[in-house]
Amino acid sequence: MATLTEHLIRLTDHRDRDLLELTLAKALIDLVPIQRVVVARVIRSDQEKRWLDLVSLDARGGGTVADPLRVNFHSLPRLDDAYDRLRSLRGRQEIEVAWAGEAGPRISYLPLFPDSHADDEQGVIELHTAGVMTPEDKLLTEQLHHIYRNMHALLAYSDRDALTGLLNRKALDDTFYSAVLEELDGVAAEVKTPAGSGRERRHRVPPNYWLGGVVIDDFHLLQDKHGHLITEEVELLVARILNTSFRTQDRLYHFGDEHFAVLFHCPEEALALGAFERLRSNVELYAFPQVGSVTVSAGFTRVLADDTPGSALERVQDAIDFAQKNGRNKVCSYQDLVRRGFFGGTTVDVA
Repeated sequence: MATLTEHLIRLTDHRDRDLLELTLAKALIDLVPIQRVVVARVIRSDQEKRWLDLVSLDARGGGTVADPLRVNFHSLPRLDDAYDRLRSLRGRQEIEVAWAGEAGPRISYLPLFPDSHADDEQGVIELHTAGVMTPEDKLLTEQLHHIYRNMHALLAYSDRDALTGLLNRKALDDTFYSAVLEELDGVAAEVKTPAGSGRERRHRVPPNYWLGGVVIDDFHLLQDKHGHLITEEVELLVARILNTSFRTQDRLYHFGDEHFAVLFHCPEEALALGAFERLRSNVELYAFPQVGSVTVSAGFTRVLADDTPGSALERVQDAIDFAQKNGRNKVCSYQDLVRRGFFGGTTVDVA
């Protein structure tokens, strides 16, 4: 069993926010006498919210780690299905439920980020214990939770775009080398690119990941006409529309100026196309203050088994270029353009 010092090192040694919940859960299981720990997040799709158990570990061994990109949203429990979790989340306070008498087993619920109102930071820690926790155990739990929140904030600062709050280009690389890898024995594995190697690492990728890019049409004309501050407001509003057009678990990026990107998992190309068409339509219908009408062009590609972030982004850019050269305000699938003979690449069917 790892010591407190070893767990503190692990909690503060991460460069990937997606692994923090697992590290926190392992520390709690090892250091506090609890039977089971669950870290659950609230995720959204089409304005509906549900619970996703990111990590569930048992003191006797075993557990599960979910990949938010691959989750089947409609199989998840609704918020009201876990009433005590919801009470803790909405009340922003710890709730303790003694379900077999005051001296017996109980479940404690702690808001994951009690001071945050951000959609992607809504969740709870669920602790199953055989009885009442001692003050010392409660204090240790609070301290580990505090370290987790500090690390989450530091990593969020490093992988977020300062203007829009969306993820940045570095975060895309990190996700490509971790979350978009096949799960090893059902547990997400951290994969690091050798520092200073200057080379992108190749890997196997599960099927049905999609990478898309979105570009604001005629962005430089907007800058020339309205100036830098107004076009920054346009970027912010497009980022907001991105957030409402895609699901909470989808990864949204801003690479600067007019360039945005989305990395997500869905079962088929038609559904991926539908998601980008929804975004395109939402932008087209939005009345931008002082600017009026704004449109976007988008391109997307399936992530292939031998891809790197750079190779996938090249195909995305080819699809965007095609959309912009053929009228703008369009969405193009790279694989569809290949099938139609516009590009010389090959399509790949993944079972």
